[in-house]
Amino acid sequence: MESQVRGGTRWKRFAVVMVPSVAATACIGVALAQGALAASFSVSGQSFKVTADNLEGKGFVQYGAIDSGYSLDGKKAAHPVAVSGFKSAEITNMCQSVVTPDVPIFGSVSLKLTAGSKSPVEASNLYIDVADLDADATFNNINIGVAAKDSTKGPGMKGGGEQANPFGFAQEADSATLKNVKQTAWATTAGTFKLSGLHMSVSTGTHECY
Repeated sequence: MESQVRGGTRWKRFAVVMVPSVAATACIGVALAQGALAASFSVSGQSFKVTADNLEGKGFVQYGAIDSGYSLDGKKAAHPVAVSGFKSAEITNMCQSVVTPDVPIFGSVSLKLTAGSKSPVEASNLYIDVADLDADATFNNINIGVAAKDSTKGPGMKGGGEQANPFGFAQEADSATLKNVKQTAWATTAGTFKLSGLHMSVSTGTHECY
């Protein structure tokens, strides 16, 4: 069975959220109500933006959780996310950017990373903690409403510091294809992350991927 999704997501609606994120439904809120730490580290006080022309992922799972970390002024903070996991993924024409505001003398400072323009970025056991996403998505053999602990198609729930509810809502698919990806995320982890044609730049001002 194949399912197609097109949409712009805001966390208050918690409708469709996906990778380098990928997609979930509003029912993920059930997991969020009892979820805990999604990343195995404390996230910084800055989210980051990612764009990609195409993401081909195999072995997909997604469930709701909370990322624990800090705000830029050092206070404790928590961020609701949809954790999207892939056993393997190939990403074409990827861009990642983060802007640090209020830097003395310089004002805002932007860091931008690009890769995969000629050969796709390759990742294994990839997890992305997504807060917002726009994309055209196609899923192959999708199951919606699986208990997170019983998902078998993806790489499973993250270990380490993760304490997301194993009985909460999850969805899984044999594969997922995302096109025209625009997303905001709080964290990314991977077993391997191969970035062909990597280029990184740091500049003053605000220069984001989108």
